[in-house]
Formats: sequence, C-alpha cells, structure tokens
Amino acid sequence: MSVIDLAASPSDLRALAEQSSAWPFEQAKAIVTRLKKNPKYEVLFSTGYGPSGLPHIGTFGEVARTTMVRHAFRVLTEDKIKTRLIAFSDDMDGLRKVPDNVPNKELLEQHLGRPLTKVPDPFGTHDSFGAHNNARLRAFLDTFGFDYEFASSTDYYTSGRFDAALLRMLERLDAVMKIMLPSLREERAATYSPFLPICPRTGMVLYVPIVEHDVKAGTVSYDDPETKERVTVPVTGGHCKLQWKPDWAMRWFALGVDYEMAGKDLIDSVKLSGKICSALGGTPPEGFNYELFLDEKGQKISKSKGNGLTIDEWLRYASPESLSLFMYREPKAAKRLYFDVIPRNVDDYQQFLDGFPRQDAKQQLQNPVWHIHSGRPPKADMPVTFQLLLTLVSSSNAENAETLWGFIGRYRPGVTPQTHPKLDAMVGYAINYYRDFVAPTKKFREPTDSERAALQDLRDALSQLPAGSSAEDIQNVVYEIGRREPFLDPVKKGKDGRPGVSLDWFNMLYQVLLGQEKGPRFGSFVAVYGMQNAIAMIDGALARSA
Repeated sequence: MSVIDLAASPSDLRALAEQSSAWPFEQAKAIVTRLKKNPKYEVLFSTGYGPSGLPHIGTFGEVARTTMVRHAFRVLTEDKIKTRLIAFSDDMDGLRKVPDNVPNKELLEQHLGRPLTKVPDPFGTHDSFGAHNNARLRAFLDTFGFDYEFASSTDYYTSGRFDAALLRMLERLDAVMKIMLPSLREERAATYSPFLPICPRTGMVLYVPIVEHDVKAGTVSYDDPETKERVTVPVTGGHCKLQWKPDWAMRWFALGVDYEMAGKDLIDSVKLSGKICSALGGTPPEGFNYELFLDEKGQKISKSKGNGLTIDEWLRYASPESLSLFMYREPKAAKRLYFDVIPRNVDDYQQFLDGFPRQDAKQQLQNPVWHIHSGRPPKADMPVTFQLLLTLVSSSNAENAETLWGFIGRYRPGVTPQTHPKLDAMVGYAINYYRDFVAPTKKFREPTDSERAALQDLRDALSQLPAGSSAEDIQNVVYEIGRREPFLDPVKKGKDGRPGVSLDWFNMLYQVLLGQEKGPRFGSFVAVYGMQNAIAMIDGALARSA
C-alpha cells in the first residue's frame, strides 16, 4: 500500500515525539521514566480479557489503545528496546452466570462454577466455552493485524509457568491478607483466602475457607463443603487459582508486566493489585484508567448483557479504521458506543487522513491516523463522504451498489469499484446502515408556508443553473435562496457582510425532502444526485404538501 513517509530520522522523530501532547506519547513517556529507574532489555505490554462472554468492542479497544502506546514508546526509544504485547485471557475463572447472548443456556447452567475452559461450548464449535470466546477474540484481533501474543490463564497455571509466583504468594500470604482484608465486607473477610482450590472431585472452582497452609510443602487445605473431608492440594500445577485481584497482581509479578490499562470502574482494584504486586517483590505496571463505554440508554456495556455494539456489528456498517478512530479519541471521557456514532467516525477518519499530507511532522504526530496506522497512514483517496452515500441511498431508495455507483460514476468520472475498492466497501456499508437504521426511522415533515415558498424558489433557481454546475456553484445558490426569514442568522455574516443563513434552512431541506434530520453539504449532494433528480425531489415534496 502506498504510504506517506515522515521525512524525519528516528532521532528527529523522537525529539518531536518528546514534545507531543498526544495521549499515547504521554503514556509512553511514563514507561521511559520507569526504565530509567529500572532498566530492562524488554518491555512487556499486557491486556486482559475475561472470556465469560463474547468479546465486545471494549475488549478490542484495550488492545488497540495499548498498541498505540506501544508504538509511541518505540518512537520515543528509537526502537532500541524490544517490546512485546500479551493479550491475556482469564479463562480459568469459574463460570458464575449464564450470559444472555448465547444459545443452549441450559447446557451452561449445568456447569456453573467450573473453569471456563472446562465448560462445554454452547455453540458446539470448540472444546470449551472459554476456547470458543478466546478464538473469537483472536480472530478479530487478527483481522486488524495486531502484533500480539495470546496467553491463556489455564495454560499458564497448568504448565507451571506461574508456579514460582504462586509459591511466593503463599510465602507472603500474611502481607497479602493485610492488603486485601480492609477492602472486604466483614462477612466475606472472615472466610477470605487468595487461593481458590480446584475441587479434585467435581472440578469446581471453590470459594472456601483455607484452614491450613504449608509454605514448605507448597499446599493449602480446606474442608470439602459437601463431604466435610479435609482436602490438601498444591497451590501449583493448576490445582488452585487465585481470586482475581491477587491473580492480577501475581500475573504482573510473574511476567514482569510494564504497562496495562484498565477501565475506570477498576481504579480501586488496580491500586489493591499494585500493592499486592509490590508485596510479592515486583513493581506494578504503568497504565491509566480509561472511561467506560455506554449503550444508547447511557448504561455501561456488558459482555454478559450483550448491550451496546458487538465487534461484528460495527464492521457491518463501517471500516475497521473508523472503529480505531473511535477508540483513539478521548479515552478518559465516557462515550456512547451505539450505531449513531458510526457515520461521524467514518467521515472524520477520512478528514484526518485528507489533512495529513498538508501537516508538518509535529502536527502529524497529533493526527489520530498517525497513531491508528503506527506512523504510516495510507494516502487518502475517498471521493465522497459516508454521509453523502447515506443520503444518496435515502434519496434514491437504492437497494444495490450498482445504483449508487451510477451516481458516483457521473459525479467522479473514472472512479469505479476496481479503482477504489475502499469506496466500494463503503458503498456496501452505507446500504447496510440505511436499511437497518435510516429507512425504519424516515419521517417526512410538512413544510410551512414560508418554507414552501423557499423550496419553490430553490427549485426554480436550480432549474436555471447550467448543466455540469459544480457543487460549489450549487451550494452558493442554495445559500442565497436561504437568505430570508425565518432562516437568517444575524450572528453569522456572509462574505459580503450580509446576515448569514442558519442551520435551520439546511435541516429543513433534509427533513422535508428526505425524511431525515441532517445530511451532507446540500450542494455536494445535488451534484452527485443530479440536478434533474434534485428538482424532481423538490417537486415531489411540494406536491405532497399541496
């Protein structure tokens, strides 16, 4: 793919990055400072995933954002320090409840309490529910080309990779308990232990009091809640797992994690896990707490509830790059993650890409596309906007790509699905989006008498324009016709000093002519849709309201 190269050496680029306030660089600078205190030959970035439900976009966002920080770090260190990114799945956790958005719920109900990798797959495609959800996560991350290593909690526990850290946890159990107990309710604190035995008899993850522990033998003992027999198991080899806050800390300590971000709802958990990591003799990772994604009702999205958008849903309506832009933007601000945010992010991505070549190197490092594409954004070549495509579909009731390409080909001769495959993909996105979200909500409103008069004047003015008039010429006419009451905007001034035109004029055009609240620049729409088609559309609206 053709790319735009930053004409800067690694040292020049580093110097610019050190001055940049883009949030990935701010995060990466904290890791650089960390290394000055404790030098390492390799820096480990980590993300966590709880596969109790299907992966959602928030899961992807954590990997995408961490990847941006990782690349920023590589720039700041001139790529002289090795880096790795681990996508860690907590698939040894017990299944606590059946998710709402899976088939065969009765099957899962029979295995509540078992590790996710021991629960049958309700979809029938993998060895376990945990394996199914892990595969879904990896498949999606792979479509984006992320450079990561997948890691399974089950594999790490059962293979012995965590054994040394688990023995350290047992050795320093008193210190860990002093950290955890003040954070627990009195009832839970009375029976709490970081170690959760895996019952040899049932395979269940047991939340039971630990009545004895033997540091030298590396074991813990508990009373079987059903048989009442005293059972002793090793803490190593997958015979026990840890409760999640000590587990998180143990993973940081065992692997030497240098950077991991987490949601704002886990701020207290991050602090506790950090203290436990320190108690084990490790250094807690750098990171920040990002804000949560909300659904259309303003509620936190949840894997088990299945509210908000799924990964597959976003990609039905928009490009992967638009999703990456959504993740880049304001990570510390709560954002609605619903279908209505898609069009803006599609078009904003193209605007950032269009502007990139005109920016100097310093500005380019602030541009989201630089971080989305790891410093090598592609050349922009998108002749029309997503919003314009949506309006074309809406105005023509197009149900196939050929109809849209007819408009595009007339507006931009020589532009075809073969010459512009990304535009061809966006045509498909626009049709899907229109069918699912625009068409069901279309509602034409009746124009007022003054609006009817303005529409009639607009129709007459357009009919007098010469064939082949540019979008700018058409827009000037649209603007001039709107320069009347009730559409005058006394605050805004035109180039000639006369009062400007309010957005009410343009909103009225879309509400009356197309049955939608907003749309693209009207002159551009007419240029693509065709002058005679636009005139016929106005005639139809006037006839409906006669």
